[in-house]
Amino acid sequence: MKAIVYDRYGPPEVLRYTDVEKPTAGAGQVLVRVRTASLNFGDRAVMRGEPGAIRLAMGLRRPRARVLGRAIAGTVEAVGAGVTSFQPGDDVFGEVSQKGFAEYTVAKEKHLATKPVEVSFEQAATLPVAANTALQGIRLGEVGADTRLLVNGASGGVGTFAVQLAKGLGAHVTGTCGGRNADLVRSLGADTVVDYTTGDVTLGEARFDVVFDLVGDKPLAAMRRVLAPKGTYIASFGGGGKLLGPMPRLVGMMAKAPFVSHRLRPLVATPKADELAELGEMVAAGKLDPVIEQTCPLSETADAIRHIERHHASGKFVLSVGRW
Repeated sequence: MKAIVYDRYGPPEVLRYTDVEKPTAGAGQVLVRVRTASLNFGDRAVMRGEPGAIRLAMGLRRPRARVLGRAIAGTVEAVGAGVTSFQPGDDVFGEVSQKGFAEYTVAKEKHLATKPVEVSFEQAATLPVAANTALQGIRLGEVGADTRLLVNGASGGVGTFAVQLAKGLGAHVTGTCGGRNADLVRSLGADTVVDYTTGDVTLGEARFDVVFDLVGDKPLAAMRRVLAPKGTYIASFGGGGKLLGPMPRLVGMMAKAPFVSHRLRPLVATPKADELAELGEMVAAGKLDPVIEQTCPLSETADAIRHIERHHASGKFVLSVGRW
């Protein structure tokens, strides 16, 4: 089968579209014929092996899992022993532990959900990782009717979902993004849009009950300045130094948390089948609309990552796998 393979860490040039052995489903696992997959920040991080600390889990000198990719949608090909939720022919979507950018991949049963017939494979592939991060962040912040929410990074994969989910709950949403994406963020329901290239939301008069920070481009002190006295700051971003990434900032935040009136919360999203199913039903009902900037063939994964790294994506990039 065809897959996107990398044998060393580095830029998109390390990726190859080549043949690898087709996997088999073990106990509690499902073999999925992949129809679509989506790109996420984590894919770029493990491709480059940055921050360096992730190599402790991914492989010190070279990646242990040679096939890239986490978020997939497709059709069940076979099931392993003990699997009861799915059978061959079912359309599913979910998250895998790498190895998703391939014609076939293996997923844990508990990390998959059934794809509603009203939801396209392209839409379904955007929900694992990005949409469930947004949903878990919104719930961690207890966002509801009249909550004043700031989404820092509102035009990206997670941000476009966060804006919609919050508006669906009746929140007042302010989103930051680049000028070229301002109209997009407004169309998703944001009440106020701040162009970070011409303005700084942390210097304004507005105060927020919740700040959902998906960028990490401002010091914590600046973000706390725009929080209401009992407000919540949620950190969910990469970046940072080449060795430890955002960890020093997150550790410092948690060390400060017991001594301030604000709730300071890091978010590490985890795959949950019930939440994926909930998100799928939202899309099917027209309550959530995945923003897809572009769909391209799996063979063009390296070019897609180059584009995202140079221009930042508006929503999600989707990879189409094979013919279906």
